[in-house]
Amino acid sequence: MDIFDSHTHLNDTPYHGKEADYIEAARQLGVKKMAIVGSDTALNAGALALAHEYPNLYAIVGWHPESSQDYDAAKEALLLKQLADPKVVALGEIGLDYHWDTSPREIQRRVFRRQLDLARSLHMPVSIHSRDAFEDTYDILKAAHVEEFGAIMHSFTGDADWARHFLDSGLYISYSGIVSFKNAPEEHASAKIIPSDRLLVETDAPYLTPTPYRGRQNQPGYTRYVVEALAKLRDTTPEVIAQQTWDNAHHIFRLKEDA
Repeated sequence: MDIFDSHTHLNDTPYHGKEADYIEAARQLGVKKMAIVGSDTALNAGALALAHEYPNLYAIVGWHPESSQDYDAAKEALLLKQLADPKVVALGEIGLDYHWDTSPREIQRRVFRRQLDLARSLHMPVSIHSRDAFEDTYDILKAAHVEEFGAIMHSFTGDADWARHFLDSGLYISYSGIVSFKNAPEEHASAKIIPSDRLLVETDAPYLTPTPYRGRQNQPGYTRYVVEALAKLRDTTPEVIAQQTWDNAHHIFRLKEDA
């Protein structure tokens, strides 16, 4: 089966100099394509470098909410240049993080809205980070009419009710290794109700390592275990989940199957 990791940070420090090894390890586990996600100028550049070096890797570039207070006109000008790269498939990860609160919330909201405006102008999908901030995230996404250009709720951690809210606003819902944890009842409940054409899988590596490797550093190949966990929850086979999420990733990222 072929698997698409829709959100991973192979451009992050733990993988430097070993990217080829992790890509090969992922291939052996069935993970054939990945979206490498940036969050600031340097990590965006790293995502692009990997996407150009490896044909089956793609870049997502944007400005993470934790760094919102550093976003300015010069950073935006560079971001726009990065977004024009043909290997970029989405703008992200963007959104709100009220857990760490490393940037003032009003600045987070302003930068979030601004990047949604950019995505609209480019007709480009967005990858959304939302931690302890579902209400404000939902309100901002709804006001932006993201269904017109596409959005992914990355590493979704909400219950079935919140899933329905985001689905009603046109979002795709992506699950990380959290959905494989025994102590994740809300994620288990929501994962069962996502329409098959709105479901995605990811690792968010190096974070959120799935069972059976929880506690170790995550890697893109472990998307396979997210697929297996979802198959059990949705009473189907890993092959079905892999194919559905593969097709959905190609659709939201506007990729051809052989791209």
